[in-house]
Amino acid sequence: TFVVTLPLIILPKQAEAASRVHPTAADSSDAVPMPKLDGVRALIVDDEKDALELIRQVLESQGATVMTAASADQALRLMETQPPDVLISDIGMPGMDGYQFMRQMRAAEPKNRRIPALALTAFARPDDRKHAILAGYQAHLAKPFDMAELAIVVAGLVGRT
Repeated sequence: TFVVTLPLIILPKQAEAASRVHPTAADSSDAVPMPKLDGVRALIVDDEKDALELIRQVLESQGATVMTAASADQALRLMETQPPDVLISDIGMPGMDGYQFMRQMRAAEPKNRRIPALALTAFARPDDRKHAILAGYQAHLAKPFDMAELAIVVAGLVGRT
């Protein structure tokens, strides 16, 4: 057991407000414009409710129509009646993982209608990226992700860049 004591510094209100901006944060004039996803139907598959909600908010804020599934099985059932324009899926899910899900989805879809897919996962090693691409995903993005990068990758998958 050990104890750490940290000093408390009290700043005046003006300095406190100014210090809330990280010194390496990009200037707002350098911000990358977010692509519009109007008319894009996206399906998000993730067993984590918070992740589903965040991804849904990012895509909807750019104009996409979003469907969500908490499991691979639920996503496969949903895709039978409402095929999406793009798929965003986690890899590490209980039951059927993202690799198995993608292989099953690719086996069932018509050859002339290949749905663009993004693996959005905490599995971020180069080998994980290779496994995702070999399973049938076109892109791989590691969690935690940058919201603008997510929108840009999805736009690229559906030809909106």
